[in-house]
Amino acid sequence: MVKPEKEGDKMSKREEYEARTEALLLPIMEEMHFELVDVEYVKEGSTWYLRAYIDKEGGITVNDCEAVARRMNDLLDEEDFISDSYVFEVSSPGLGRPLKKEKDYVRSMGKELEIRTYRAINRQKEFYGVLTAYTDDTVTICTEEDEELTFQKNEIALIRLAFDF
Repeated sequence: MVKPEKEGDKMSKREEYEARTEALLLPIMEEMHFELVDVEYVKEGSTWYLRAYIDKEGGITVNDCEAVARRMNDLLDEEDFISDSYVFEVSSPGLGRPLKKEKDYVRSMGKELEIRTYRAINRQKEFYGVLTAYTDDTVTICTEEDEELTFQKNEIALIRLAFDF
């Protein structure tokens, strides 16, 4: 479990590691014409993972991930700012990636989303609809029944592009 920030701390250890990793990755992303989607530092079981999610027009390949990982491993060894032992991974964000940043919402305008809420709203926790608007605090979708629903972002447990198989 990630430790919460202490009062007065500017950034948690997790946030600092993610921000420093992002700063190291951005020049590589620019040079390779890739997009840095997200960076996360998480503990799964007893192992810490530092993950970078990357994308590009037409999709990312295993070779793309490997090329970024090779370049980044050298930088991480040089900088050596993470005190814990960890596994560094580079991955595609995948189809079901959550919307986290402003650019995710911009990219998803007019597309169908899946939204899951923490608590039931009208006896329902799962909603599908086309993204029609968003602010810093809210997300608005239009359902198949032409019903407009607006959610507070802090009520949303998961928000991602909907996909059919």
